[in-house]
Amino acid sequence: MTKPAEPTCSECGQLDCYHQRGNPPAFCVGKQTAPEVVEEVAERYRGEGPDAVLARASAEVEGTYYGKLNRVEETLAFARRIGAHRIGIATCVGLIEEARLFATILRRGGFDPQTVLCKIGGLDKTEIGVPDAHKIKPGGFEACCNPVLQAVALNAKKTDLNVLIGLCVGHDALFYKHSDAPVTTLITKDRVLGHNPAAALYTAKSYGKRVLDEDRLKDL
Repeated sequence: MTKPAEPTCSECGQLDCYHQRGNPPAFCVGKQTAPEVVEEVAERYRGEGPDAVLARASAEVEGTYYGKLNRVEETLAFARRIGAHRIGIATCVGLIEEARLFATILRRGGFDPQTVLCKIGGLDKTEIGVPDAHKIKPGGFEACCNPVLQAVALNAKKTDLNVLIGLCVGHDALFYKHSDAPVTTLITKDRVLGHNPAAALYTAKSYGKRVLDEDRLKDL
């Protein structure tokens, strides 16, 4: 296994920030961060600012419902605690049925869901510089995903919270970047593993050991 040039939290065995045993490693990221920066960030969680509201709501949902609610239910509980009413749903076309069901759940919970599909705008992939050969099915119209327009459309609807359902790797990054409202993810896309990307990690030393193949990884 390739060793990191500079160890960080993934190489820490003490997890002292969590256990508070007083034995952090020399490379502890938290200890290497300037104390004034640590305090400046901590200050954002105090008072009634937007970061404080989100942080307290997150902690309250975690503590109150730990191991009791699924993520769909936790999303509603979180939304209610931050005072969100209009909930944006940025969904992949491949998960539109899941998005429809989630919208129904939101409405039954008293929320106002606003759904925007990834193919909004109907741009062919070649219009943004993608070679026809790189389409899933070359030779015809193939709409590209448009996460920036999804974000812009939900910004216009003044959503209080946006929820991602199955946006592709990279498209989700663009949506996060351009969304005015806070964003949480309900479903992370993984076409191969049934939208359970953690399975690649759980099977890395058995059936899925290809994810540890250094030569293969460098060719991706």
